[in-house]
Amino acid sequence: MENTVVVGAQFGDEGKAKITDLLASKADFITRFQGGSNAGHTVVADGKKYAFHLVPSGILYENKICMIGAGCVIKPDDLKKEIEDIISQGITREHFEKCLKISPLAHITMKYHTDIDGYSESSLGNNKIGTTKKGIGPTYTDKYKRMGIRVEDLFNKETLSKKIDVILPTKNKELEFIYNLKPYTKEEILSECEEYRKILAPYVDFNWENNLLETSKNKTILFEGAQGVMLDIDYGTYPYVTSSSPTAGGAGIGASMGPKAIKKAVGVFKAYMTRVGEGAFITELTDEEGEKLRSIGGEFGVTTGRPRRCGWFDAVSAKYAVLVGGLTEIALTKLDVLDSFEEIKLAKAYKNKKTGEIINYYPTDVYSHKDYEPIYETHKGWMTDITNCKTYNDLPENAKLYLKRLEEILGIKISIISVGPDREQTIFI
Repeated sequence: MENTVVVGAQFGDEGKAKITDLLASKADFITRFQGGSNAGHTVVADGKKYAFHLVPSGILYENKICMIGAGCVIKPDDLKKEIEDIISQGITREHFEKCLKISPLAHITMKYHTDIDGYSESSLGNNKIGTTKKGIGPTYTDKYKRMGIRVEDLFNKETLSKKIDVILPTKNKELEFIYNLKPYTKEEILSECEEYRKILAPYVDFNWENNLLETSKNKTILFEGAQGVMLDIDYGTYPYVTSSSPTAGGAGIGASMGPKAIKKAVGVFKAYMTRVGEGAFITELTDEEGEKLRSIGGEFGVTTGRPRRCGWFDAVSAKYAVLVGGLTEIALTKLDVLDSFEEIKLAKAYKNKKTGEIINYYPTDVYSHKDYEPIYETHKGWMTDITNCKTYNDLPENAKLYLKRLEEILGIKISIISVGPDREQTIFI
């Protein structure tokens, strides 16, 4: 396998973890390049369901190095709980300490970040962004304000003390006078950082430069992203977006390797579309069909448990995701969820309800989306169970026609099809 990045191509929750888990079996080094514990990835292996948030999905394999990269933000107590939950399912602590590595350049989500995130989201009322309130946005904000605490700072008392002396006066003014929240003392922050140092100590890779140089020479690398292209901080449905870049372009930066390390980008799409939280969603279904998709697909957020909004496949936004996401091929998940639909729709264009104008490009001004409605083309369903199909030829003819139409519109090939949650329920083309 060539060095590959796995990119969510919709609003996240496309089933990236399963695809990453499958491709990780062929890779030596798996690196998570952005996001934090706001992500939710589910892998079903050998009948067990594993929930991942920050740990790279490849951790289920022996002899794979799994890296949390510099582009990530880490909430150490959340990471500790995630590790403990996975250990309780049979993965040993020794395995984690051998295989999981953390970049010392990743930033730390502090308690004041979650304080601010929770207050900010609640205070927005009907204009809320729909964050997980995990402190991710405020952590990235401080990173770019040059007021962040990095993993490596936890291991240098002198540096940490100086940083806190600079950061805390400004942060406390922000907490008190902007958010009406409790300030922190230096002793409280130092105590928090000491707790975090102990949690992260077994995993931090201070020799990461030499290790990555060696990896780039003779190892196969898999880049694992979180969220999706339509939540990208630059190209997503701004401001209803995440705080990092889940595209293939963001992978090299977040993994400390640059773009030349990436040879192909697999965009993960669901055979329909879902979204958690607020923001534009032109193909959203609020009727019985939407509820049927949610019920059959088990569409509830891994991190928050929130019901996902459901709709038909949006080929307009998908073409946009192929372009700005740098995608070279498609992994299509949850095709089996459509098994019992007599008709399957996909949006090939949008119509402006005010002017009647028809467009086939994605309008980036999301506040204009309320003026658009999808123009659908309708495909006949296959009305049969495909969960036991092992090859492309096993699929019903109508399923093949739907797949071919997606390839035709998006301009790239489908290389992986998921027909069920388990590893074995996957067709490679």
